Amino acid sequence: MHLFLFCCALLGALIVDAAPAADEITYLPGLKKQPAFRQFSGYLNVPGGKHLHYWFVEAQKNPSTSPVVLWLNGGPGCSSLDGLLTEHGPFIIQPDGITLEYNDFSWNKIANVLYLEAPAGVGFSYADDKNYRTNDTEVAHNNYLAVKEFYRLFPEYSKNNLYITGESYGGVYVPSLAVEVSQDPSINLKGIAVGNGLSSYEINDNSLVFFAYYHGILSSHLWTDLQKFCCKEGTCQFHNSPDAECSLRVQEAMHDIYSTGLNIYNLYENCAGGAPGEIRDKGDHIAVYFPGYISPKMHVHFEKKLLLVSGMNKPVRLDPPCVNSTASSTFLNNPFVRKALHVSDEVNKWEVCSFDVYRSYGRVYENMKDHYLKLLSTLKYHILVYNGDVDMACNFLGDEWFVDSLQQKLQVQRRPWLYADGDQQQIGGFVKEFSNLTFLTFKGAGHMVPTDKPGSAFIVFSRFINNEPF
Repeated sequence: MHLFLFCCALLGALIVDAAPAADEITYLPGLKKQPAFRQFSGYLNVPGGKHLHYWFVEAQKNPSTSPVVLWLNGGPGCSSLDGLLTEHGPFIIQPDGITLEYNDFSWNKIANVLYLEAPAGVGFSYADDKNYRTNDTEVAHNNYLAVKEFYRLFPEYSKNNLYITGESYGGVYVPSLAVEVSQDPSINLKGIAVGNGLSSYEINDNSLVFFAYYHGILSSHLWTDLQKFCCKEGTCQFHNSPDAECSLRVQEAMHDIYSTGLNIYNLYENCAGGAPGEIRDKGDHIAVYFPGYISPKMHVHFEKKLLLVSGMNKPVRLDPPCVNSTASSTFLNNPFVRKALHVSDEVNKWEVCSFDVYRSYGRVYENMKDHYLKLLSTLKYHILVYNGDVDMACNFLGDEWFVDSLQQKLQVQRRPWLYADGDQQQIGGFVKEFSNLTFLTFKGAGHMVPTDKPGSAFIVFSRFINNEPF
């Protein structure tokens, strides 16, 4: 009997310490004081010689019972470490590129958060053959295999609730991965959350023209022409219109939105680095600013420019427009930081977005409706779609139209949602609730909601994973 108890105790100890010791971050440069919670950095290896870098931060309290939250940034081709260091990670990079400050609104205060750099070629992730051509379905499958590998390395979390979250092109990554995960009964998926996500090219294009006009970007003369040539019987079709006059006016509108120097990620914020053109010679490299989530038809014109710059005799970097990623790049390319994260010297320099991945990425899905309906049909998962309401890359109006198109039963009419600011209640935005599906806006936030509104973003995140009313 005593031997049995001893064996059980020993097994329990082994389970508690199942996390890979070699991946644990024992000292992270930039912090005045090292954290009390554990964190890990290493690689989740998937077939085909692909090595996806992860950074896993355990919950600050009760990690053994807290949910696991997977976070995916978008692009396609942009690093989830940007989400960790500038949005909702436990520490926020400072402008000097050296110092980290603890984040009062870190999501790991209430959850174990797994930041995954995917697909291979993004950030510190790589492929043995350096072939970074991929597409939506392959990324979803490899991310599923990475989740399975995570649970193999961290079996103590295999029974915890899992939430898959992300933003931007995560609007494709998250639901496509969730559908695959939902078919695996060994994974305890509970829900997904998508922030300012690309859900439909057509709806995004159509809504953006309305958004731009009613936010003072388009002239009245252009608006009149758009109505004349693109709208029939009360319905406007700006996306891929067969009408040549309409297409010309839409191109003019998109130029005003994307190419005049406005901050497409937050209309009311200045553009970091000044109003950019789409391509800039930075001396040691060519910077390409990708123009938001343009539809595949318009994307062809941008791809011609990508081919042009890729033939130049300088390195090409893909930069999100009006975003300054210098501090994150400086920090993550510090050799002491790379060593702390267990990143080999042979791995490429970290960049916020990968030109190689973006240039050759295959966009399989133009609308994520089928994925959402598959998840909703199970009646098992909680789905949150949220948007900062001054983002133009994936505007709130389009995602609201997309959610409405799913035709779910409305439970709570659109209303303001409130949060406490000191001893006062403030309106954080607006919310509309369906069966297992919520659409929510953040007043005054742009594309990266937790960066712009960290406090209210944390409140919504907490209500979501705790299944509390918004």
